[in-house]
Amino acid sequence: MSETAFHPEDKARSSIDRRLVGCGWLVQSRDDMNLGAGLGVAVREFQTASGPVDYALFVGRRLCGVIEAKAGGTTLSGFAEQAERYIAHLPRHLVREEGQVRFEYVASATETLFRDHADPAPASRRVFTFHRPETLERWLKEPATLRGRLQALPAVVTDGLRACQIDAVAALEKSMAENRPRALVQMATGAGKTFTACTLSYRLLAHAGFKRILFLADRANLVRQTRDEYLAYRPPGTGRSFSEIYNVQKLGPAGLDKDAQIVVATIQRVYSVLTGKELSEEDEEGSAFEAPRADAERLVAYNPAIPIETFDLVITDECHRSIYGTWRQVLDYFDAFTVGLTATPSLHTLGFFGRNLVAQYPYERSVVDGVNVGFEIFRIRTEIGERGSTVKAGYDLPVRDKRTRAERYETLSEDFSYTPDEIDRTVLVPNQIRTVLETYRDTLFTELFPGRSEVPKTLIFAKDDHHAEEITLIVREVFGKGNDFAKKITYKTDGADPEGLIRSFRNDYNPRIAVTVDMIATGTDVKPLEVLIFLRDVRSELYFEQMKGRGARTISPEKLREVTPDAEAKTRFVLIDAVGVSESLKTVSQPLERDRKIGFDKLIDEIAAGRRDDDAFATLAARLAALDRRIGDKDRAAIVKASGGVDLAGLASRLLDAIDPDVLAGRVPADAPAPEQTKAKDAAKEGAAALFDDPALRRLLKEVKAAADIRIDTISTDAVVSSGWDAGKAADTVDRFKRFLDERRDELVALQILYRLPYAQRRLTYDAVDDLREALKRPPWLLEPIDIWRAYKRLSAEKVRGNPAGTLADIVMLVRYAIGEAESLESLPAVIAGRFNLWLGREEKAGRTYTDEQRSWLMAIRDHIGVNVEIRPEDMMDAPEFSGRGGIVKARALFGARLPGLLDELTEALVA
Repeated sequence: MSETAFHPEDKARSSIDRRLVGCGWLVQSRDDMNLGAGLGVAVREFQTASGPVDYALFVGRRLCGVIEAKAGGTTLSGFAEQAERYIAHLPRHLVREEGQVRFEYVASATETLFRDHADPAPASRRVFTFHRPETLERWLKEPATLRGRLQALPAVVTDGLRACQIDAVAALEKSMAENRPRALVQMATGAGKTFTACTLSYRLLAHAGFKRILFLADRANLVRQTRDEYLAYRPPGTGRSFSEIYNVQKLGPAGLDKDAQIVVATIQRVYSVLTGKELSEEDEEGSAFEAPRADAERLVAYNPAIPIETFDLVITDECHRSIYGTWRQVLDYFDAFTVGLTATPSLHTLGFFGRNLVAQYPYERSVVDGVNVGFEIFRIRTEIGERGSTVKAGYDLPVRDKRTRAERYETLSEDFSYTPDEIDRTVLVPNQIRTVLETYRDTLFTELFPGRSEVPKTLIFAKDDHHAEEITLIVREVFGKGNDFAKKITYKTDGADPEGLIRSFRNDYNPRIAVTVDMIATGTDVKPLEVLIFLRDVRSELYFEQMKGRGARTISPEKLREVTPDAEAKTRFVLIDAVGVSESLKTVSQPLERDRKIGFDKLIDEIAAGRRDDDAFATLAARLAALDRRIGDKDRAAIVKASGGVDLAGLASRLLDAIDPDVLAGRVPADAPAPEQTKAKDAAKEGAAALFDDPALRRLLKEVKAAADIRIDTISTDAVVSSGWDAGKAADTVDRFKRFLDERRDELVALQILYRLPYAQRRLTYDAVDDLREALKRPPWLLEPIDIWRAYKRLSAEKVRGNPAGTLADIVMLVRYAIGEAESLESLPAVIAGRFNLWLGREEKAGRTYTDEQRSWLMAIRDHIGVNVEIRPEDMMDAPEFSGRGGIVKARALFGARLPGLLDELTEALVA
């Protein structure tokens, strides 16, 4: 009989049988019970005084636990008491000592809860699957459980620890002793997060009986750095290095060293080891902050070589938020406490850790304490950097193939214009880079570091490896120095060891200037750094803070003078902003998952493999059309030849025709039966997709896309413009903003709503405001909300209250102020705080009062609206600040049928 024909609970038992066997258990019926057949035996339908329990667990012939099976989709927590009754009513002749039967599982086909009744205040917790019998045998032999041992840790030996590190270790141990599965520590960059992790790890291994700890870092060079810090760490009071007491492993392709107590890895490597999927060491070198967004969650299955109890603690250090989303199941796989270390907690990170932020040591405090130094911003604006440029038709421009770096010349048949956003991505402007670097050189010993004569250690952030290469060459030219003076330090540094270059940059006189993309952007310590130059923008607030942290490290005057002889002391660092990175709208880590972008290569392969949804066809059509505008005649001819006579525009057109209702209507009558219409649409899709069956064409398209020729503007000259805000410039910005509103008010949905036009939809949405922001950024407007805000502050400081919040909501407040809907300009979070209190007052007058828990949810809803402008019921499922509280199910339990109306009412009251 097929499994689909089983009763739901029988189906669950079938799944549980397989999972038990996978975890090393022998599964037997009551009649066929043979406890000597193996170490761990699970006996089905074992009789108790309260009826048969689904499974009785025997380890070494001793009864030690039970499993209560439930149908898939059943909420399990309510059945823990039923399992507990079975434990209490097991045959007394099988229970030799008090507490022998202590392990309780409640499981369905999709979920498992586990409770150890020997724990202090035993509580059920979710586990990926069952523990191995060897593990339960070990736990039975131990005098106290791991959670019990956490109750009696000795006091922290404070020798060599900063106060913030002592506080963090104590708070984390307290959180684990309270059986909080996840805890987060905010500690400023440079305050010693890794040293704190070493201290915590030693104490848990030495005093709490932890067997193994996993430390996750963002990329491979940080894994190596962390491993080295563990090896060098000397636990206070031991007189020995950590490596003399415990084994430390950098997890690699060979897999887990069973003798290692500390394992340091990237999340990608752990996933590779769990799933058996190959991962090159080069793939670990890039930061997740620079990687394209993953298109799907990384799923794992049980691996008997690495059971769920492999680690007792997982530490994540400054990992990109994708580790708590895309890679989340890798973390959830292990039955372990999870500790997060971060300098800048995002909403997404806070949500994953259940807002259990146990210790905080912010950057501002670290500066006051002398742990870090402060910084000053020196803004450089250039004409091309602010407005882009146009090269007239007829000029010859170099065109470089990004794959080979080979250059050819192309005569412009029409004017070539580009915006600031396109600089160093689709067009390279050496004169713009040169202008910025010349300004740095000319102000270095007058405004930035007066009285100095040595170029301070300087780190330049580039957009990609090609951009970094160009900057490095121009740096040497501008300063009139040789190769030793300036080095490119990226993963693609040919003929050199990137980590050796970092060591030289840190410890030697040369290089004075390093150019990087992301290798030194997070985590890497270069304490003598005194200048950061941003020649790229950064949209992630978290990543930007990480990058700024590279310059924040303190260093003694003596050590600084070893590499910079004329320096007296490092009292601050200078952030040179040449692209508006300190002013641009930063992304607040959105709690809801936006549409994830799939890579071109993967999309084309998926269509070849049979993907046929409209979104895929429309997306590929758009990508092919965009590619058609960027390639040269040679590539265009190669594509026509490979496709049998169809160019890129034709390929894109066929894809669109296959999903265009008007085109399909010409192929089959509108009144044709639904099956006939579906058949016609399917046939159209198959015909359009058939061209991509040819692997040679797919390879060619990928290669052409990868080549991504970049034009080099050697014609336009650049000049520095004023870096200050004068009244004329501010008035021009405000005037452009008002003209934008007048011209686009009837076109953009958000403006229709804000102008209260009669045909507008009722409520603002995140997407509508995002469209408004994108329209502001496009030529000819080229407006950023923060620039508009500062312009208004320059012109009418008395009416501008505070600073923008750095979210999409700022745009809403700017529009309302500009059109006279608001008398003053202030951020939405500041405004809605008062509106929320007024709304609560109206609710109380209407006789509607709220419990403390309901109020907590309402405040979370308020904060979500303050960032996202709107809230929808589905956000309750996706947003971590809600999912961590129980999600939509809990919200409905708290507010009942009133929930949808309540969300609408709050949005109207707070944003309208």
